[in-house]
Amino acid sequence: MDISQGKVFSSLLLFLLFIVDLGEGHNRCPQLRCREDGPAIRFPFRLKDRQPDQYCGYPGFDLYCNDKNDTVLELPTSVKAFVKHIDYKSQLIIVTDSDNCFPRKIQGINLSSPPFQFYDRKVDYYLSDYGLFNCTPETDTDSSDLIPCLSSSRHPVYAFSSFAYVERVPILSCTKMYSVSSVPSDIWNSPFLELTWSEPAKCGRCERKGKKCRFQNNSTDFNIECFNPEKNKGRSTIIVTTVSFLGLFLLALAVYAFYHVYHYDKTEKENQARIEKFLEDYKALKPTRYSYADVKRITNQLAEKLGQGAYGTVFKGKLSSEIYVAVKILNIFKGDGEEFINEVGTMGTIHHVNVVRLVGFCADGCRRALVYEFLPNDSLDKFISSADSNSFLGWEKLQDIALGIAKGIEYLHQGCDQQILHFDIKPHNILLDQNFNPKISDFGLAKLCAKDQSAVSMTAARGTIGYIAPEVFSRNFGKVSYKSDIYSFGILLLEMVGGRKNVDENVETTNQIYFPEWIYNILEQKEDLRVYFEDSGDAKIAKKLAIVGLWCIQWHPIDRPSMKVVVQMLEGKGDKLTMPPNPFASTNTTRVDASMPARRLNQELEVIPELD
Repeated sequence: MDISQGKVFSSLLLFLLFIVDLGEGHNRCPQLRCREDGPAIRFPFRLKDRQPDQYCGYPGFDLYCNDKNDTVLELPTSVKAFVKHIDYKSQLIIVTDSDNCFPRKIQGINLSSPPFQFYDRKVDYYLSDYGLFNCTPETDTDSSDLIPCLSSSRHPVYAFSSFAYVERVPILSCTKMYSVSSVPSDIWNSPFLELTWSEPAKCGRCERKGKKCRFQNNSTDFNIECFNPEKNKGRSTIIVTTVSFLGLFLLALAVYAFYHVYHYDKTEKENQARIEKFLEDYKALKPTRYSYADVKRITNQLAEKLGQGAYGTVFKGKLSSEIYVAVKILNIFKGDGEEFINEVGTMGTIHHVNVVRLVGFCADGCRRALVYEFLPNDSLDKFISSADSNSFLGWEKLQDIALGIAKGIEYLHQGCDQQILHFDIKPHNILLDQNFNPKISDFGLAKLCAKDQSAVSMTAARGTIGYIAPEVFSRNFGKVSYKSDIYSFGILLLEMVGGRKNVDENVETTNQIYFPEWIYNILEQKEDLRVYFEDSGDAKIAKKLAIVGLWCIQWHPIDRPSMKVVVQMLEGKGDKLTMPPNPFASTNTTRVDASMPARRLNQELEVIPELD
């Protein structure tokens, strides 16, 4: 259960129970029965298994329901009696024994202390002391003294009161068994036993007045009060109705949450099964499969964090004393496993100097991770967006980086068994090794298609805003194809050019325009960028990168060169490069001053995931 969703579901149930309890607060100790025809149980009695609140009953008045739903009173010395009737006005309770023979257990019943005492309806013979005798069948005595449930045909048992005349007691033909004190006279021949209670005495007076008995509100010393249940009947009905409505609403909400938790769990299991099937087919490609415990060990319990993106967090790891790796722990709450399959399925088949190498992966239940080669110099974004001049790599190195990226993209488009469209080319996804050689990374949004396929289907835009080709947003510009990666590469080249000129924050500019358009206007007006550079060689490289970038960002895919042509353009000296058509031409194009500083497009931009 999300985990988070599971917690929400549990909280809803707890809240539901709280509301129901709140509704019962006006009568937290309602009258109950063990079964429909059983005696009504209310204060001062309490059902232990159904009214756990100690303030629902007076101390010593605990009852409970057995497995047959009999109402049971436990008398002293663990004698269990079944309750047949409770008279709250007279404070009288009628009980019976399981085998209808209280005389058999009379020795174990000690009612010398409260709350219960024997009750005898014969006022003249209230409670008496008795002796029990085992006699012979020939014994001549009054049959009213016989105890049927203890007697047999050969051994009748009699109970003789201490007030009986001596001549009535057949001492010579009987043997005394034992004596009992202070018991009612009808206990010997009746299956029922009547008990009375004296505490709390005030409850009897309440019942006789037609009222009920309960503890005073907030009482901690068992103070008793009488109350009229009819007085709060209307209020109780409103509360119960309101609580019932809230209960039904919260129950429906809980069912709704449970369904979503179930649906999420089912979907996640289907995603895991799909990934496992893919990995089973993928075994021959040989990247190492790690368990999540291996991942924790490799990263020293995820100790050193390198970065974080929309789909996961990257940690530094170590396979040996000399081999370092970057481990990307994928966010299990993002996507349906497509990014994982894209990364493993795509990068596992790629072996190119300008593409990051996939060392291994982890698919351990819902935990997924990707293990890459470690590149110590971070991403290209760090070196073209920093205002620190010490971070600048030099124009020749930037040219080498641009050429390396272009060769990597050309390999993806034409060098593999299938054409791989990256769909997220940007400086942040270009990593640099110890010699600042570029390597393309992050294939989570990639698509695979046949080499001769001229277009790919796509139901939603994917990529990073600012680098997404126009046709990805609107098919009016053309079909989505490998030319979409070329557009993103063109924006990357123009950022590399504009990133060298620091922005003067003291210059107030009110007519800044789209950055690539500014580059185009500078080249069109000044013929080259030498006005911005002390070294003419640097200006020549910058101009070549800018022109190639402008060719790559033509609005219509058909007007953009292939990556093979882009590589040829970058490998050349740039002398024969011609300016592309103006993709920004319009009747209201703003002409800009050549001294305008470049407006950078290096802010963090949102990733648009595909919905299909």
